[in-house]
Amino acid sequence: MNQKPHADHIYIEALLKNDSRVLSKLYEKFSHKIVAYVRKNNGNADDAQDIIQETLVTIYHQAKEKNFILTCPFDAYFYLLCKRRWLNELKKRGTNRVTILEDEASIKDEHEQQVEETELFEQQNQLFESKFKELGAKCQELLKATFKIKSMEKVAEFLGVTYGYARKKKSQCMGKLTQLVKNSNEFQQLKDF
Repeated sequence: MNQKPHADHIYIEALLKNDSRVLSKLYEKFSHKIVAYVRKNNGNADDAQDIIQETLVTIYHQAKEKNFILTCPFDAYFYLLCKRRWLNELKKRGTNRVTILEDEASIKDEHEQQVEETELFEQQNQLFESKFKELGAKCQELLKATFKIKSMEKVAEFLGVTYGYARKKKSQCMGKLTQLVKNSNEFQQLKDF
């Protein structure tokens, strides 16, 4: 399925390139709506800025790691992601009172699908990160090195171990991480997402 990028894909590209001019436009154009929503729903401007930042970071990582293509207007996609993130934050805080209920029927299926893809990506990353922290220090160090340095010879050199040991240990660590992820309740829930 070949997805045609929406004209607003420029905002995704700006995030990837850290284009401050376009990112300033993004804030100018879209942040006021998020701030207003959060303020009307038991939050303040700082809460809204946190939500905006966290959402932009998630979009950035998804675009970088998964070559995310925006096929709908950025406004609707971004607003819905921020709104859901804020509602999740309210649940964590134990604040269930929301004063504004949006007309969910006005959200197009395409917007909803892109938002769900981004939320799934974020949940997968959170699961990976939480299980990564359960690994031993040596496994974490080795895997972090392999994420940054693509050559196993250089990873072995960097860690001061033999190439054969580095390869074997990487395989063992990845196997352990995979088991931790697969055995988690969160993994089962994500499979059913």
